[in-house]
Amino acid sequence: MELILKVLPWAQIILSVLLVGAILLQRSSADTGGALGGGEGISSVYHTKRGLEKVLFNATILIALLFAASAFTVLIVK
Repeated sequence: MELILKVLPWAQIILSVLLVGAILLQRSSADTGGALGGGEGISSVYHTKRGLEKVLFNATILIALLFAASAFTVLIVK
């Protein structure tokens, strides 16, 4: 139990840095024109994630779930 309490804060720090990095690396679909109602139309709103974009999206979800699980584990252990 004592080992878990020593490792979890470090794991949360690493997961939080990875999560921020994964979020920042994702492409933003809202340009200035899209935010103001302009842009390329409907085709710019709906697109399928492929390749690296899909891997990064799924990795972001996985890292977020691991971070949430570690936070709940800290609450339960303490």
